[in-house]
Amino acid sequence: GHIQYTRNMVTGASTANLALILVDARNGVVEQTRRHTFIADLLGIKHVAVCINKMDLVGYDEKVYLRVLKQYRDFASRLENVTDLTFIPISALKGDNVVDRSENMSWFKGPPLLYHLENVYVGSDANHVDARFPVQWVIRPHSDKYHDFRGFAGRVAGGVFKKGDEVTVLPSGFSTKIARILCGNAEREDAFFPQSVTMLLEDDVDVSRGDMLVKPNNQPKVSQDLDARICWFSSTKKLVEGGKFIFRQTTKEAQVIISEITYKVDVNTLRKVEDTDGLEMNDIGRIKLRVSQPVFHDTYRRNRNTGSFILVDPFTNETLAAGMII
Repeated sequence: GHIQYTRNMVTGASTANLALILVDARNGVVEQTRRHTFIADLLGIKHVAVCINKMDLVGYDEKVYLRVLKQYRDFASRLENVTDLTFIPISALKGDNVVDRSENMSWFKGPPLLYHLENVYVGSDANHVDARFPVQWVIRPHSDKYHDFRGFAGRVAGGVFKKGDEVTVLPSGFSTKIARILCGNAEREDAFFPQSVTMLLEDDVDVSRGDMLVKPNNQPKVSQDLDARICWFSSTKKLVEGGKFIFRQTTKEAQVIISEITYKVDVNTLRKVEDTDGLEMNDIGRIKLRVSQPVFHDTYRRNRNTGSFILVDPFTNETLAAGMII
């Protein structure tokens, strides 16, 4: 994808565990290689498989592979989140190192691409420490059979919740215990990311959509002022200081105003352009926001679910931007 498709790459990478970067062995690391890798890093993808392709056109030469590997590592050393780099020399046309190990590159001792994709370990990427449960829906069936049923449905955004655990409701601060956890019609003893469940609480406390259940001794940050990186999506509207939008994060919705545009990032050189009058389509930058209500959040680096948000046009309901809380 060219620079015009930065927003498409951002939305695609936001739910990915691994990024696969294709590099032409003849050309080495080019502008698009750096752009794609920067976006993967920005979106918190820890695993990157660098496929050095078209090895058949350079005579399967190990020296060419090692030269591209060094170019890429020199660039990737400046990034924050990419911690697991895997390099695989391939020929997509001939099938070398794609499904089976290549006989033409006996010098390469690593696994073929398909084996790596099937066996890469991503289980530790999710945050299983900070318990976060944004409430999406309050279930109150209007029937005699379930007259007293009051469940709170949503998707676990982090950590582990167990039956009997003490939880705190944000923003009210009320504490209670989990009485039951339902997954569909089945009752279970615990729930963890990314499961969608319904929780029933022991006490009849006030909980509504946009609230969050957390553990009393491990609570998220609460603030109306946020510092974030953002990718601007809109082709018709420009992001400027003082702009007002709808802010959506987990199940919470509020009004927001842009208090400052700190800088814009040149995604090709990673240079910060501080003297900017706004962000246009596909621009990535750092901004400060003021939200009309306190936001329960973690940094995006710690939790991609509670640390991300979108900005929405209040008049057209168009998604204008995706943001990552710093």
